[in-house]
Amino acid sequence: MGNPRNGMFAGVFWHGHQWVKTNLNVTPKSGWSIDPFGHGSTVPYLLAASGFEGTIIQRIHYAWKQWFAQHRYGDFLWTPYWKSKAGSPDRQHTLLTHNMPFDIYSIKHSCGPHPFICLNFDFRKIPGEYTEYSIKAQFITPENIESKADLLMEQYSRTASLFPHNVALIPVGDDFRYNKEKEMEQQYTNYKKLIDYINENRHKYKTEISFGTPIDYFNAIKERYEKFPTLKGDFFVYADIFNEGRPAYWSGYFTTRPYYKILSRELEHNLRSLEILFTLAFNRARQGSNSNAFKIYEKNYEKMILARRNLGLFQHHDAITGTSKANVMRDYALRLFESIQETVKLQEKTIELLVQRKKNTELNFLIGELERDNFGKLPRKTPLIVTEARSTDFVVYNALAQERLEVVLIRTLTPRVKILDPTGKMMDIQINPVWNITETSYASRKIIPSEKEYEVMFVAKLAPLSLTTFTASYDDGFKPKMATLYCNDCQDEKNEIFEIRNKQPGDIQLENTKMRLLFDEQSGFLKSVTKKNMGKQIQCAIKFAAYKSAQFHSGAYLFKTDPEQRNSEKEVLEQYNDMTILITSGPLASDVTAIYGPFLAHTVRIFNSNTVLDNGINIENDVDFEMPPKNRETELFMRFVTDIENGGSENPEFYSDLNGFQYQKRVKVPSIGIEGNYFPITSGAFIQDDKMRLTLLTTHAQGAASLEPGQLEVMLDRRTLYDDYRGMGEGVVDSRLTRHRFWVILETIEHGAGAAAPAANNSPSQQGEGPGDAKPAEYQLPSIFANNLANGLNYPANLFIVEKYDESNQIELNRAVQLLAAPFPCDLHILNLRTLTESNLPLFPSSSALLVLHRQGYNCRIGGDEVVNYFCNSSNSSSSISSKHRGQLQLFGGVRVEHISGTSLTGLHAGEPVQSVGDIFLEPMELRTYNVTFAK
Repeated sequence: MGNPRNGMFAGVFWHGHQWVKTNLNVTPKSGWSIDPFGHGSTVPYLLAASGFEGTIIQRIHYAWKQWFAQHRYGDFLWTPYWKSKAGSPDRQHTLLTHNMPFDIYSIKHSCGPHPFICLNFDFRKIPGEYTEYSIKAQFITPENIESKADLLMEQYSRTASLFPHNVALIPVGDDFRYNKEKEMEQQYTNYKKLIDYINENRHKYKTEISFGTPIDYFNAIKERYEKFPTLKGDFFVYADIFNEGRPAYWSGYFTTRPYYKILSRELEHNLRSLEILFTLAFNRARQGSNSNAFKIYEKNYEKMILARRNLGLFQHHDAITGTSKANVMRDYALRLFESIQETVKLQEKTIELLVQRKKNTELNFLIGELERDNFGKLPRKTPLIVTEARSTDFVVYNALAQERLEVVLIRTLTPRVKILDPTGKMMDIQINPVWNITETSYASRKIIPSEKEYEVMFVAKLAPLSLTTFTASYDDGFKPKMATLYCNDCQDEKNEIFEIRNKQPGDIQLENTKMRLLFDEQSGFLKSVTKKNMGKQIQCAIKFAAYKSAQFHSGAYLFKTDPEQRNSEKEVLEQYNDMTILITSGPLASDVTAIYGPFLAHTVRIFNSNTVLDNGINIENDVDFEMPPKNRETELFMRFVTDIENGGSENPEFYSDLNGFQYQKRVKVPSIGIEGNYFPITSGAFIQDDKMRLTLLTTHAQGAASLEPGQLEVMLDRRTLYDDYRGMGEGVVDSRLTRHRFWVILETIEHGAGAAAPAANNSPSQQGEGPGDAKPAEYQLPSIFANNLANGLNYPANLFIVEKYDESNQIELNRAVQLLAAPFPCDLHILNLRTLTESNLPLFPSSSALLVLHRQGYNCRIGGDEVVNYFCNSSNSSSSISSKHRGQLQLFGGVRVEHISGTSLTGLHAGEPVQSVGDIFLEPMELRTYNVTFAK
């Protein structure tokens, strides 16, 4: 699937594989992935890393089905792009994969190429049910067994002929089957009669049939065949032809219901943040004999397990995709929302233990900064109370293993504020307005700065995996920190705090030390970017428009533009005549906001912080389709139009990420329409030529495309009133106000970077073979800057407010808590540190945890030496974890580690013990798991 991130996948695999082992005492060996709508290459990598021997896939483009059948390549070795060339003996992370040769997995479509013959072999006959198979199928009797066996063997033989080894795997089942004990008896009894008859007459059929599992199939074909073909790449976009005999592309679900996709990522982030904190704090409490805290963690572990389950449940192929009925999606969202609330509360309790100086004191002095009325509302920031007599502390939690620059935004009830770092040093800050939009009608709408709330911005340098306490104090000298506002519609309102000026005629310009942005004075949208180190103006125009949906052919699953429209695009902003442009300019940042009624609020911001962040462009879009039938049959997108030459006029290229783990090259195929050229992204996409790359990074899954040279677009939201006949039974009309956040970076490419030199010596081989005889695909890596911004988007620093009821309620805090004992390399990401459950007590935490690491590949020729050297300097550029003493196992501060050993991804296959943290080494792009046992 193209929607979940690799962290979600790893968590789901871990939870499922551990459950099967614990409850059934079975170690999973094969994958069964027959219903996702397209298949990416991340899953086979993760399955191979879990110790799997093979996997089975089903839904891929019908042209791929045909190509596999023609070449008899239905069983193949699926290999990551960056791994060694085909034919190499190195098969690490390569997985034997079986493609089911027919359209769908039901009995009707899976016994052979003729569905209406296969109907004879679906033996379910339940009283009261009237179906096509119950009418056609006849139970096996001595009178009909020979004719039925002949008929079945003809289909099985045709199926087996599609493979070089002549072995056929035939599933017997369908959705919502075997829910009656009677069906199990009917299917087994009748198939057993057929199997026994065919095996007894081997001289006639020359066949042996048996019931079995996928692993039996893989064992059988490996005995008969050795030289399996190797495949690199993925199977997007999925298309079927079985409804109307013409292609239907399943590219709509990449974007459907973005609000819920964002909500799931919020839970993923908070659960990961909690998992790391919980593991360290729980073991620290146990080792420190802090019985009160130890009991709190044991008591709350069950809530963390429930959050794991709720996040895993939402990875279902009709949940994360947004393709369930509206009431089912609401139920999913409620579960996500409840688990978000619980994971934040548990982070509060955990951080309280880690930051307070006096142990065993009363807890409950932290509250999370964000609050939500319900699952359907955007979160609000809780204002910090600052007066002349009172200051407020707040803790910022960096859950990444690298030092990070974080733009911290807090709300206060007064502009008279200063921010102090842990040492008491005053931070550079900027005070921005909180805009109030009041309207009884479009004509009477007012946009004015609030006089009750203010936004305080500062850039914090946070230590790796740390808890840093800042203080918001009263300050009369706030005027130089105030942003200046430019807003023609705000002049009627008096404001004693902010200086409000008229916007001058002409295009708008924002500037910092790295670049200059030019905006169109009419639309408020970006037009161009001038990179000062190049002295060159680069076209980089932003446009919002929409595709009109084809009724009944574009819905929750499918995407198709209306063929009756001469122009596939439609203007959606022209209906809002009350467009407003707001400009904020301050010492740390400047931004332009274009507001089009309630439909769109689009903000572009750049920073002037004298840090590497000044190289990025921050974008935030608030999109509200309002109540239906407004904006019906609308598929809204944001497009970047640049002068980057990313391919020819007919075949522009772009790169989309796969599950936040790797990037895949995409080349436009004009003959398959817009819908066939939309691909899933979960973290980012980029276009490039030999001099320049534009990278777009996002917080959630959505569809993206490059339909013309120099263009890159992302779908933001969709509203389709009609069902697309793929199983949901209704349109998508439950859109919500959704906040989309992006980073855009324009980076130079040094000469020779087209070969994608990675961070280390792991040059990927380049293969491509399939329908259309595509040219070899070129493997590309993001820049180190892109990786860091993407990590920041997906794992933002969480903020917790220290509550004081009065000044006598003083809490002594460790103001700078560092949880890492050994520096991590600049490209080594902690995917998770997850506590294992006690084997004999399923709801209690153990003293062991799985440390999942990912060495994020990057291209050091993208972005320039200054940026690369900032992130990977002499102190953190090593390829392994630093250790002061040989034989030392201390990865984390304040907690003792007894033992570390390698293991498979989900912890079921033990590996070699680690003698020192310096022995922990990963190849670029590699993902590896270690079992960490903490001392008693």
